[in-house]
Amino acid sequence: MLGVRYGIPVLLIAAGFVILFTVDGSLRWDGWAMCVGAGLSVLLLNWLFRLGAQGDREREDEAAARDYFTQHGRWPDEEPPAR
Repeated sequence: MLGVRYGIPVLLIAAGFVILFTVDGSLRWDGWAMCVGAGLSVLLLNWLFRLGAQGDREREDEAAARDYFTQHGRWPDEEPPAR
C-alpha cells in the first residue's frame, strides 16, 4: 500500500526531473510540469482520501459510544457510579 500511496507520486516527480535535465527545447518544461503536477496531484488525492477515511472512523467510534451509553446509562470514558 505504501508503494501505491507514496511510490507512484515519487516516481512521477522523479520522472519530471529526469525530463527536465535530459530533454531539450520547450518540451522539457512541459514534461517537467506535467509529471511533477501529476505526482503532486496523486499525493493530494491520497491525503484527502485518508482525511475522509479518518472522519468515517470517528463517526463509527461515536456510534459505538452512543450504543454503550444506551446499554449502560453512562459514557465509556466516565467512571462507573459508586454503589
